[in-house]
Amino acid sequence: MTDLIPSKEDKDGEKQVRYRMLYESEDKVYIRHIRGFYSRIRKYTGLPLLLAFFFIPWLMIDGRQAVLFDLPARKFHIFWTTFGPQDGMLLAWLLIIAAFSLFAVTTLVGRVWCGYTCPQTVWTLMFVWAERVCEGDRNKRIKLDKASWSMEKFLRKSGKQALWILIALATALAFVGYFYGIRELVLDLARFQAAPVAVFWVAFFTIATYLNAGFMREQVCKYMCPYARFQSVMYDQDTLAVHYDTKRGENRGPRKPGIDYKAKGLGDCIDCSWCVQVCPVDIDIRDGLQYECINCGLCVDACDSVMDKMNYPRGLIRYTSEDELETGKTNFVRPRLFGYAAVLLAMVLLFTYTVATRMPVQAEVLRDRGARMYRVVQGDVQNVYTVKINNMDQAAHKFNIRVEGREGYQYSIRKPKVIFVEEGELYAVPIRVSVPKSQIETPKHKITIIVEALDNPELRDEHVTVFIAPKPGK
Repeated sequence: MTDLIPSKEDKDGEKQVRYRMLYESEDKVYIRHIRGFYSRIRKYTGLPLLLAFFFIPWLMIDGRQAVLFDLPARKFHIFWTTFGPQDGMLLAWLLIIAAFSLFAVTTLVGRVWCGYTCPQTVWTLMFVWAERVCEGDRNKRIKLDKASWSMEKFLRKSGKQALWILIALATALAFVGYFYGIRELVLDLARFQAAPVAVFWVAFFTIATYLNAGFMREQVCKYMCPYARFQSVMYDQDTLAVHYDTKRGENRGPRKPGIDYKAKGLGDCIDCSWCVQVCPVDIDIRDGLQYECINCGLCVDACDSVMDKMNYPRGLIRYTSEDELETGKTNFVRPRLFGYAAVLLAMVLLFTYTVATRMPVQAEVLRDRGARMYRVVQGDVQNVYTVKINNMDQAAHKFNIRVEGREGYQYSIRKPKVIFVEEGELYAVPIRVSVPKSQIETPKHKITIIVEALDNPELRDEHVTVFIAPKPGK
């Protein structure tokens, strides 16, 4: 059964009910290739992202893959830093910062993330490029699809499919390589020795990339992406987005040079439909701002090229705000935008400080919770603790443990002579802290257990705990 939703519209003063399908299969979109300012921006923003995605896994730092998310070992190696499960809060912060960045950017310049840096957009551009290389531009592709099967058509279609599969496979290998290790993954697949789970995920992401960028394309932006649905909440009258200047463009109509079109009541829009032909989501921007629009600016490039040919001023379709279209002015200083920027700046500064001052060695101290909270041996009061040393550095270290406490107390500690902890290892060691009973003044007082690396005193951590003793005189 097809899902339909009713919507009411005014027509001749009467309420009319119109039914629109929530999802419907649409005709194939043939995107016209266009050159211009915004198409170059898409190239310059997409190309660095692609280069980073494909080549970062091949970088090596200190004999290790520069970026490796080692899930079995529960360690994330990101360049010169290793993060563990205890750093989950940093990941939460990073996601919150990304969300606020998206809110701030959307409030200022609309849905530019989707138009320039969204992976769905970037990969679709690659697939469209492969399609254009093999089958030609828009008109040639339309004719080719309508033509009967021939050797030329077979070769062109086969070449396109081969390029699509190659791009999809390279994407899957790079993505899985971030988790498996790109060199090990390629060698294991070449030798048919890869783990079944690795083969499954490579196949899964190959198929997903092939379908998303090759066939689904604008359907993902229209029906699957949640951002398209809630972006309007972040828009206001001063948000910059791609708009069609109705006052200048209407009425539309074709024309020939040398004719006074204004006397005929025509605007600057010659109704060439180039703005529709270049649109990757197949909408007509002249119908007004629509949730499907990804603000890619290709319709701006197309319209400007037509205006140049007609010797009309550029900007019939342009990045502007609703206020600018109505009043000629955009207010860039707005409370909501200022609030987003202030919160975002504070979070970025706090996150940067936390990462910069993060110590790659952490110590956790647990008191012995047995029935005997303390022990008196040869005139000394003893407490037993378990010290857990988490070495998150990318090198092994030897550690020393010492105790600081109440002034005037003489602390002695019994521990292993050598505490050697491998990189990424969580090592637990029992220690026994002793204080002469004659010095005890209170049944409880705080002590600080300090763990530091012998080869690098800056790698240290300390933990405050409680030392328990009998009451003085007992």
